[in-house]
Amino acid sequence: MSEQDKLNELVSVHLGKAGDGSVVNPYVTPDDVDKNLLVAVPRYLNRVGYGIDDKDLPFEGYDAWNGYEFSTLLENGFPVSGTLKFVYPANTPNIVESKSVKLYLNSFNMAKLIDSVEDIHIIEEIIATDIGNAVWRVNDDDPLKDIDDWRLDIDVSIHIGDNDTIKPFRHTYIPLEEVVDVESLTFDQYNESEDIIKNANQKGTLKVRSNSLRSNCRVTNQPDWGDVYIHIKGDLPTKESLLQYIVSMRRENHFHEEICECIYKRLLDKFNPEELMVGCLYTRRGGIDINPVRATDKHMIWELGHIQDAYQLCTKTPRQ
Repeated sequence: MSEQDKLNELVSVHLGKAGDGSVVNPYVTPDDVDKNLLVAVPRYLNRVGYGIDDKDLPFEGYDAWNGYEFSTLLENGFPVSGTLKFVYPANTPNIVESKSVKLYLNSFNMAKLIDSVEDIHIIEEIIATDIGNAVWRVNDDDPLKDIDDWRLDIDVSIHIGDNDTIKPFRHTYIPLEEVVDVESLTFDQYNESEDIIKNANQKGTLKVRSNSLRSNCRVTNQPDWGDVYIHIKGDLPTKESLLQYIVSMRRENHFHEEICECIYKRLLDKFNPEELMVGCLYTRRGGIDINPVRATDKHMIWELGHIQDAYQLCTKTPRQ
């Protein structure tokens, strides 16, 4: 079975066959928490095509998820609702498939697990454990890593009531669409190719963003919209070709995490920069948004952004 066939089999558990938009065995979410709803997808299946070695990753990174429709019940039946954020590192063997996450979080809707809002940490610990099981398990027959090994890598926070927000990235990123003469260019490539990116033959630091990112759901073929942030230091691409490259994702069918890693790896291979960070802030679908960030080192991620902080809600881009 090919890597793509394995992926299609995994992601079709809740959504049907990849690419045809069908839905088989529609699932009605249960009244009790069901961790078995979570579908783990091995990262290597998405990485082999870009020459990314799971055992020697060319980046540090995080995947940050926001769930805007989280709700559960107190023992007295009163509903508690808020925004849930969880973050796990890019070196986990697996990701969790987004539809399965939605169904899993919905399984808390009618569950009565706590007596008061002050006990919400109990819910956070349950979710951290279940997500941790999914992203760290290599296969069903292998024992999990000791909980102390991975629990600290899965951060979960439920934000109830009014909460302060902060910019997702600390620095200022210039919109490519404002510094590129879009009308003078031709945009006719809608499948990703590293050949699109051209060398500007100059060194420096470039911090840009673009709201022209669109890729497609691997399962349903429906569009996924996002804003991409790029920080690169060293040899630089031309701004025009970088924007053309971002647009070329328009017919790609990949997970959000894979799009981010693809952009990162192409820039890394092409320019071997001193510093590189790529962050993709996707719009929400089904009440959930996914925000992968990859960078040359962990220090750079923390220095440039707040996305990876599960305990801090970030402001949204206009499209989000």
